[in-house]
Amino acid sequence: MATTSSAFEVRRARSNRAGSTTLHLGHPVVLLTMAIVALLVVGVVMILSASSVQSFASYGSSFVFFKKQLFSIGLGLAAFAFFYRVDYRRWNGLGYLMLPAVAALLLLVLIPSIGVTVGGSQRWIPLGFTDFQPSEVAKFALVLFAADVFSRKDESTFCHFSHTAVPMLPAFGVLATLIMMQPDLGTTMLLAFIAMGLLFVAGAPFRHIVPIGLVGAGLSVLAGLAAPYRRERIMAFMDPWADPLESGYHAIQSMIALGSGGFFGVGLGASRQKWSYIPNAHTDFIYAIIGEELGFLGTLVVLGLFSFLAYMGIRTARKAPDRFGLLVASGITIWIALQALVNIGAVTSSLPITGVPLPLVSFGGTSLVISLAAMGVLLNIAKQGEDGPPPRRRKRRRGPARAR
Repeated sequence: MATTSSAFEVRRARSNRAGSTTLHLGHPVVLLTMAIVALLVVGVVMILSASSVQSFASYGSSFVFFKKQLFSIGLGLAAFAFFYRVDYRRWNGLGYLMLPAVAALLLLVLIPSIGVTVGGSQRWIPLGFTDFQPSEVAKFALVLFAADVFSRKDESTFCHFSHTAVPMLPAFGVLATLIMMQPDLGTTMLLAFIAMGLLFVAGAPFRHIVPIGLVGAGLSVLAGLAAPYRRERIMAFMDPWADPLESGYHAIQSMIALGSGGFFGVGLGASRQKWSYIPNAHTDFIYAIIGEELGFLGTLVVLGLFSFLAYMGIRTARKAPDRFGLLVASGITIWIALQALVNIGAVTSSLPITGVPLPLVSFGGTSLVISLAAMGVLLNIAKQGEDGPPPRRRKRRRGPARAR
């Protein structure tokens, strides 16, 4: 009887320890929150500066985009708080519901009477107060779906290609096809990187990952060369000065902004490139305005914040209480880190221009809200991994050869 009572007390103590959180300055939740808030502050300040000229020219007020971003931050922080408070294990199985829902929304976008077309791309559904972009939700849905699928599989089963490819590749194929019809090659490639990264983290062997990656790279090249405007972007990446007023215009103006900023920048609000020289200065090319106004030092701070987020995401994944948490944390980290890398690479002419926004910084309601919701899930995993019982690692099953 005493033994039973003692075991019960131990279990209750562990449960209480898992449910309680003692936050301090070095706690992962606090560190991640500080990095996220810093990026949000940088983003909203730079959006006010970068969009003021275009906002005044279009609406007669310099604060239209700034106010919209503040509204999106409010919605995003509400989503962040909600997902942080809810146990991440409750989202196990949500991916199976989100995938068909997102696919249906992506189909609605393609209907001319519903979808909004901007710059030749039909990616948004108007909601009155803002425009909703379903392809941003597709990233979150793919992470939850893949994490759920792979967490149910034993690691030893990944030696079979069917367990690696099914049902991950068909699910990705549906999303990729619908997003490419918008068209949006940048988001499609980002989804491919998320899928490949989760395959690697889940334990798929390289003899499966490499062929899948080569096929995906080949399809990306074909897609890039299929449309004339994509071919122009590739040619502009290789030599932007060959057509400085058309295909190479974005890259050249972005490099001018970064170069004129020097080490300390020209000063906050003093950008010259935002005066209609850089199109989409407050969205895809906000990093160029950061470099011009805050200089090389400001770009290093932003790059350092994203590097710190990636490090803390990897740390959270390694300390996750279970395999589902490990995969979800890994997927969110791959998503945010790679999207930031692709955006910064395009702005600095290190990569072709893809039209992918800088997460947590660029103007865009759907991207900001979904990114903050994902950050809330990541913080919940970090909280439970740090304050809960030690994670139980599944023992790898030995195959017949290893057993012998």
